[in-house]
Amino acid sequence: MIAIIKGDIIASRKLRDTERWLTPLKNLLAKWGSTPRDWEMVWGDFFQLEIDAPEEALRRIFEIKALIKSIKPTDRRRKISPIDVRMAIGIGEKTYSGPRISESNGPAFIYAGEQFEALKRENVNISIKSPWVTFDEEINLYLKLAGTFMDNWSVSSAELIQIVLNNERITQEEIGRKLGIKQNSVSGRWNRANVEEIRAVEEMFRKKIKTHFV
Repeated sequence: MIAIIKGDIIASRKLRDTERWLTPLKNLLAKWGSTPRDWEMVWGDFFQLEIDAPEEALRRIFEIKALIKSIKPTDRRRKISPIDVRMAIGIGEKTYSGPRISESNGPAFIYAGEQFEALKRENVNISIKSPWVTFDEEINLYLKLAGTFMDNWSVSSAELIQIVLNNERITQEEIGRKLGIKQNSVSGRWNRANVEEIRAVEEMFRKKIKTHFV
């Protein structure tokens, strides 16, 4: 069993400063594997990522989301909305391994593709599909609720989430030193970013995944 993430940058064709998000996203994906076998960017704004350990999938999703939301597009000629990303997770078997991820196949790829197509219809930016219907129903409810604040992360909230995801045991005092702000300011950002809720959803996801692999 593997996990496949399929995603794209929302309304990317309206953005003039593509390199502001494209290079950081490629650098992040490169931390998790080699292209084009493990991940691939196509059409300029669409990407796929294969994850050998499905329990890591949601953390990867949150890291990508935080990265993209931390990038503020700059275009002085017109007002544009903050950049965002849409992603679907497919969990299942891999029945064929090609030299490129786009050539590989199996239920995990099919589930990710089907769920990615459903994102616009369901008006959500993150969702999952697996062989386990009740698992999908529960996790997708959590993700829909989490989306109510993740989609509205400010640049500063997303920056804080990035630090927390990459430093699991970091304290608010240490975050303050990294960001050059006071501890009480960190506390405010922490609450606005809903850090504890993100951690709870990710922990529950791992717990539920493990029950299906026992």
